[in-house]
Amino acid sequence: MDMDYIKIPDVYHGYALSHFCVPKHYEEDLENIMIPWGLIQDRTERLARDIFQDVKDEPLTALCVLKGGYRFYTDLLEKLTALNRSQGSVSVPLHVDFIRLKSYENEDSTGEIKVIGGDSLTNLKGCNVLVVEDIIDTGRTMTKLLDILHQHQPKSVKVASLLVKRRPDSTGYKPDYCGFEIPDRFVVGYALDYNEYFRDLNHICVINDNGKKKYAVP
Repeated sequence: MDMDYIKIPDVYHGYALSHFCVPKHYEEDLENIMIPWGLIQDRTERLARDIFQDVKDEPLTALCVLKGGYRFYTDLLEKLTALNRSQGSVSVPLHVDFIRLKSYENEDSTGEIKVIGGDSLTNLKGCNVLVVEDIIDTGRTMTKLLDILHQHQPKSVKVASLLVKRRPDSTGYKPDYCGFEIPDRFVVGYALDYNEYFRDLNHICVINDNGKKKYAVP
């Protein structure tokens, strides 16, 4: 599947904070706005249309990876349900589910994950599953999650991620649906956090050194 990503270049200065509305309590903690909220919404609407056209009339179980994915998940499903209302000849029955993951590192640093929240994955047997994630960094966590999901015999599994980060240690994994491919910068906002801060920021922004220091875990 040849995906048409929006690729944000490595040399990219974003938008000045003064050009958009940013909460005052974060003004000194951000370098720039990488992706404004409105652009996120328009891109999500297009992804919803692509997913809708691919699924057609088959039921779809949308599986949200918490916590970071909840904003993207909510907006994506809202746009999918809007398509259900407007496209009279095609309608996609939607089911919602949520999971939380816990990461483990063994002595070899290969990394393991465990599903610690949500309904039993046995409910996914025979279902078309859409995993909804906020960001894919190296791709290792998603690859391991997909291995776990396939053990429960779904009919199909596809992944929608708002962001994919270009990292030198990436496995090369690419989701089926992607909003933006971004440089290897630490981004926050739109439910992406830094030690649980910045989830209440609408735009996706680059955190600065002041923000990292201010909200560092003691």
